[in-house]
Amino acid sequence: MNELVKSLPSPTLPGLNRPCPDTYKGWLFKWTNYLKGYQRRWFVLSNGLLSYYRTQAEMAHTCRGTIPLATAHIEVGDTCHLVLTSRGRSYHLKATSEGECQRWVSALHQAKANATLLMHHSDDSGDEGPVPQEERALTHGVLKTLANKLDDLSTCNELIGKHGAALQRSLSELEDLRGSTDSTDKVKAVNERATLFRITSNAMINACRDFLDVAESHSRRWQKALQYEREQRHHLEETIEQLAKQHNSLERAWRENPTTYTGVERSQEGDASDENDDAEFFDAMEDSAFITVTASGNIQHKRSGSNQSMMSGVVPNDWTHNEHDTSGTNHMQLRRPRRTRIPNKPNYSLNLWSIMKNCIGKDLCKIPMPVNFNEPLSMLQRLTEDLEYSELLDRAAHCDSSLEQMCLVAAFSVSSYSTTVHRTAKPFNPLQGETYELDRMEEYGYRSIAEQVSHHPPAAAHHVMSQRGWTLWQHITIDSKFRGKYISVMPLGNIHLQFHSSGNHYVWSKVTSTVHNIIVGKLWIDQSGDIDIVNNTTKDTCRLKFSPYSYFSRDVPRKVTGVVEDSEGTAHYILSGTWDEKMESSKIVDSSQGCGGSEGKQKTVYQTLQPKLLWKKYPLSDNAENMYFFSSLALTLNEPEEGVAPTDSRLRPDQRLMEEGLWDEANAQKQRLEEQQRHERKRRDAQANQALEEGQDIDVYQPMWFEKRTDDATGEITCIYKGGYWEAKERQEWSQCPNIFQDKISP
Repeated sequence: MNELVKSLPSPTLPGLNRPCPDTYKGWLFKWTNYLKGYQRRWFVLSNGLLSYYRTQAEMAHTCRGTIPLATAHIEVGDTCHLVLTSRGRSYHLKATSEGECQRWVSALHQAKANATLLMHHSDDSGDEGPVPQEERALTHGVLKTLANKLDDLSTCNELIGKHGAALQRSLSELEDLRGSTDSTDKVKAVNERATLFRITSNAMINACRDFLDVAESHSRRWQKALQYEREQRHHLEETIEQLAKQHNSLERAWRENPTTYTGVERSQEGDASDENDDAEFFDAMEDSAFITVTASGNIQHKRSGSNQSMMSGVVPNDWTHNEHDTSGTNHMQLRRPRRTRIPNKPNYSLNLWSIMKNCIGKDLCKIPMPVNFNEPLSMLQRLTEDLEYSELLDRAAHCDSSLEQMCLVAAFSVSSYSTTVHRTAKPFNPLQGETYELDRMEEYGYRSIAEQVSHHPPAAAHHVMSQRGWTLWQHITIDSKFRGKYISVMPLGNIHLQFHSSGNHYVWSKVTSTVHNIIVGKLWIDQSGDIDIVNNTTKDTCRLKFSPYSYFSRDVPRKVTGVVEDSEGTAHYILSGTWDEKMESSKIVDSSQGCGGSEGKQKTVYQTLQPKLLWKKYPLSDNAENMYFFSSLALTLNEPEEGVAPTDSRLRPDQRLMEEGLWDEANAQKQRLEEQQRHERKRRDAQANQALEEGQDIDVYQPMWFEKRTDDATGEITCIYKGGYWEAKERQEWSQCPNIFQDKISP
């Protein structure tokens, strides 16, 4: 039975003499697909939104979908059917009876009308700013017109009900008088009442059209204005927040040394008349430009975009002072802007199946592939790209609760897959001894170093140290197989994360990545499997389930779910979301045993609070489809930098040529490097065999910056950073690094 819930007094909108609709709940049948047809769903109509669930119990934690009625089109079909169309998608619903269908249609129309007015009312109230007088008059005129149209609809509805009832009585009387002499008069009466009913129905239809025309003609303008105001408000909030942070930093720095921050000295090239005017003022600039004071006393200029120019009269071009000046002058440093685009991907066509048809069942790293199927990044850079959302770990480092910390760690583990949703191209296999560094100490407080520690099987070691309270390291071996229709990439090994203040040590692994439609169709990627995150310090756990895509599944594509439990096995948080969009956490307040589990097991039903957003994906930049769908961080990973090791991936010639669009030259360089690596491997194997025959110790390859150790927490043998890289970079001492990118094969 449907129920009408009246819990709170309904507010009244201006221009509308009726209150907002109460919450309406009930069962309806919803069309799913051709195999399962209509399925019974629990629908809830509230605040202009129609939400649906599989069961009533799901209302506490899982909503299967929501239809905003303010922009939806409602159409009534035959035999208890109705169709809702919203945002280009149609929802086919069916009620159990005509009466039930009519009640739902009435509730939906009323909710739609009030939602439209409520949307406009919210624009005119609160802190959105004053509305021009002519705009306000126009709005009130539209609201008055809509209210009049609603009155017309109400009157037509009453007349339809009245004439419909009279027509029904006449039809009943006609049925009773079938064959009698009075039937002619009764037929005439029925015809008259049917005519009245038709006239009234036509009037109702015309009134509905008028109302719909007025609403639609103004709703588009209102929605556009609303979207603009929301964007402006969001931009203003971000700007205020940034200004507040900078104000606090300046105030704190001034308290520490008030005499130093009375001003910033100008360049000594200025005139003597400027001696008393040494305080510089910075005008407002676009895209949230602002001033920061670092702990060391340096004043730095930050800007969110890379193309903004300094306003005239603000700072001289030679912003960085003489680095040998030790007179106590503040050193002003302009933070290096990072690039925001790379050359567009050339349009080269090549049949992947023609290359891979003879490679079914082989390891992917052993298949010779042209750069046409690569992206201009190495696997070491792809590992480093996991740090795209490092701020999640910064937040987790300040959590007092290990369970809340676990939620953020879980969100971080999921976020590393968000950059792969459109990335079907293969990264370059690193050469043995190849390295990659990423120094983001100024921007994000961390430094990252990765090294290819083995070529067969391919294995990489990665170490990240953050000044914001955490250290991450991993030793990953890639196992990949080509199965004909798809390619599976299975990362083997664990990721370790330790927080400095609490000592909490988290361990987890990666899921399987699968690239589909190798033979025919558009390539697409999916992530599937489970991630078990364990806090070895507190024994808290979290199991994340990556649901594989299925055409017949009713679940949201790329769905991820999980439960955070303490050491006793008690569940505290429900995690839900998708690996390509966002993750949310819901705190559990109660649980009960349900029914319908597999293999005779009972399901646990959790009652939770409202979900809390943990992580949301950053939008891709413009023209991303022509730049390999790289994220903002990925666009900077191969940017040339001075002072890196000679083994750094940025210096790899075939990868650099591919990024520049010179794919033929890149293929030639790739073939040279691979042949050189095979030659080097044969040389090592020959030396090992000779040493074995002579009874000498075999010279096993040793990584430059990592060494094998037994992990105390897991007992596994893994490669751990042994230190020395950043010290060598500071001294620019790279004599021990091999020249892996140079031609070492004698002609």
